[in-house]
Amino acid sequence: MKRVPVKRVLKRVPVVDIALCSKCEGCIAICPSVFRYNSVMDYIEVIELESYPEVEVDEAIRDCPEDCIEWEEQ
Repeated sequence: MKRVPVKRVLKRVPVVDIALCSKCEGCIAICPSVFRYNSVMDYIEVIELESYPEVEVDEAIRDCPEDCIEWEEQ
């Protein structure tokens, strides 16, 4: 029996570079279902979801004044 290679489906996940982030919370205003402020650790974090709304995340990426949000393939 011939084996067929299985294609691995990559998941796109938004990532915030906290070293560059000024915590302006613009991403939260644009996309609160994905981004939130972690007051304990004092940084913006990405909420773990099965999938992310691409249009809203892309808008947050475009509007980020520090250019610290990007998509990562996982």
